[in-house]
Amino acid sequence: MAILNKIRQRSMVLIVVIAMALFAFVLTDLFKNSSMFSNGQTTVIGEVNGVSISQADFAQKVENRQRQMGPNGSATQVMNAIWDQELRSAIFLSTANELGLQVERDQLIDLIEQSVGSYDEFLDENGLFSKAKLNEFISNLKQISPEVSFLSGTPIDYNAWTTFEKNLAQGALQTAYFNLVASGIYATLNEGMIAHQAESEVANIKFVQIPFSTVADSLVEPTNADVKTFITKHEKEYTVDASRGLQFVVFDEKPSPSDEAQVKTNLMTLLENREVFNEASQSQETLLGFKNTSDNAAFLAANSAFAYNDQFLSKDGLPTNLADSIYALEVDEIYGPYKQDNFYIATKLVEVTQKPDSVKVRHILIPFIGSQRADASVTKTEAEAKVTADSILTLIKTKRSKFTDLLSLSSDLVSNEKEGIIDWFDYNAGMAQEFKDFSFDNAIGTIDVVRTDFGYHIIEVLDQGNSQKLVKLANLALPIEPSEETIDAVFNTTSKFEIAIEKEDFAKVAKDNDYTLRPVSGLRALDENIPGLGIQRAVVKWAFEKNSKVGDVRRFNLNSGGYVVAQITEVNEAGLMSLDKAIVRARAQILKDKKTEIIRNRVLAQSLEPLASAEGQTVKTATEIRMTNPVLTGAGREPKIVGVAFGLNDGETSGLIQGENGVYMIQVVKKTPAPSIASYLSFATRIRQARVGNVNTQVFNALKEAADIEDNRSDFY
Repeated sequence: MAILNKIRQRSMVLIVVIAMALFAFVLTDLFKNSSMFSNGQTTVIGEVNGVSISQADFAQKVENRQRQMGPNGSATQVMNAIWDQELRSAIFLSTANELGLQVERDQLIDLIEQSVGSYDEFLDENGLFSKAKLNEFISNLKQISPEVSFLSGTPIDYNAWTTFEKNLAQGALQTAYFNLVASGIYATLNEGMIAHQAESEVANIKFVQIPFSTVADSLVEPTNADVKTFITKHEKEYTVDASRGLQFVVFDEKPSPSDEAQVKTNLMTLLENREVFNEASQSQETLLGFKNTSDNAAFLAANSAFAYNDQFLSKDGLPTNLADSIYALEVDEIYGPYKQDNFYIATKLVEVTQKPDSVKVRHILIPFIGSQRADASVTKTEAEAKVTADSILTLIKTKRSKFTDLLSLSSDLVSNEKEGIIDWFDYNAGMAQEFKDFSFDNAIGTIDVVRTDFGYHIIEVLDQGNSQKLVKLANLALPIEPSEETIDAVFNTTSKFEIAIEKEDFAKVAKDNDYTLRPVSGLRALDENIPGLGIQRAVVKWAFEKNSKVGDVRRFNLNSGGYVVAQITEVNEAGLMSLDKAIVRARAQILKDKKTEIIRNRVLAQSLEPLASAEGQTVKTATEIRMTNPVLTGAGREPKIVGVAFGLNDGETSGLIQGENGVYMIQVVKKTPAPSIASYLSFATRIRQARVGNVNTQVFNALKEAADIEDNRSDFY
């Protein structure tokens, strides 16, 4: 009891001691392993010349760009595009800082004025740009942040505005830098003279070509030492990024013949009436089948993969292989079931009508804020746009000739150039449905206001073509998908393959089971597309994990259903290309070099005729060769040979020269100098313009090559 009493008396002391111990333990763990919050990853996605690129900011930009692009760009494509953007920005920012280049506030305001200075928000009572209005707008954005305001009808918050200013400033810095570089680019008159000579000077030569084929490949087959020496001499061309090689087998979840037959049976069942038990009424009731229902939209909504399309279609708007059969149907008659793509379909003819096969109209389009393709200059609300459209209609109805006078109010610049006319288009044209309905359903001369997602149109029907039959269809469609039994069978097959390759060779097991084995090499860390497999970023990322090695195997789910089992076959780190890879690229040049050496050692002749006789070749002639077109008749493109020719005097004979297609000896017969001209300024100017035209790309590539770049993207994507 005494002990218990002491514990009770000192309970607070014990609590404090225990708490401090626990706190110390947590702190120790935090300092020891910061991955509690970061999973061991850096929060920096890259670094350029000591300037970090935040992973969080980068991810936000990627997300924003993906949202803009929708399904048009993959995650990796968007990520790479943002990286290029950030890399360019960081390189030029560090370069500008080194040079002391900066954009002052007054200069930035000038840039803002050039960009958005015409917006109403920044104009004073005289319609002139006001700095005070600009500052007031920015101050208000900052105060209400993160709420949005509107700039010419477009929502914008303070962060978006600061990003806009930042982009303007960075663009100005880049322009200033390029202008500085471009101003220092020139071409001398001497360079102009050389260019003139290269274009105009011609030479006639005689030559003997000793083809490389005169030396058998077997005599000069490259050794590993030859390849190593060659790639070391050409280190830049044979330095490669890290890469991986894989081999894989795909196990697709494809519907079996029995799955397909069952889908067809299910569709046939839906065509007929069915007796079902109603739990609520505790009685049998009849559900109308597709053949007998009058509410096609509701039936398809409940039973079909395709929603009801309440539009008429011309014969040209139907699949070619089905058009005749469907057009021959009577109302409520069904064609099918038939297989189309990955569906079984039954098509019911719902309604038939007659409409012109084409129409000619003219229109005036008044957009409103939020309408499709409305740009920042659109300031009318929908109600205001409707009032404007009605007013225009009233004016035109009093006098049709006023139509063209009012085209200046239309936002359709394309049709405006043709007096507002949209020339003949058929019913299947990609027009807004409301626009088509008015154009095809009304008589020639009809004019009215029609609303579409693009705004309010004042449409006048000018002419119509011949009447044609149009049909309205209901398509009951069921997807042809693998059954649960098929999915289970694919899983079991995949699992058996995985078990088998634990004991036997991957390729052998694939061959023994008649599976298609697909190899791929040269995958890079940020690749996402695998030949023969498509976009599978997860597979590539796994192959580049730090602990991944040759022989590793892993199974991945396919987006389309099924699995891929992959094995790593190659791990190539960044640096000089491996010998077995390099020889594929370098072999041809090494052979040329070694064959040239053999030919040089065996040739004793010092003039053309003895050389031709000794080598079993003929003396050939090439006339009017030019530096700008280094082609020898009967030998092909030989820039080095042509260059040597223009370095020799008339009658002078060269030694042996290694060319692209053999070893040569040439003799200059006659050189005709370029004619003298009064000035070479035009040639010099042309050279300078060409250099200035390439300055942006060349300068950026040079800065990029010189930059210290750390790329951590593969850790995150």
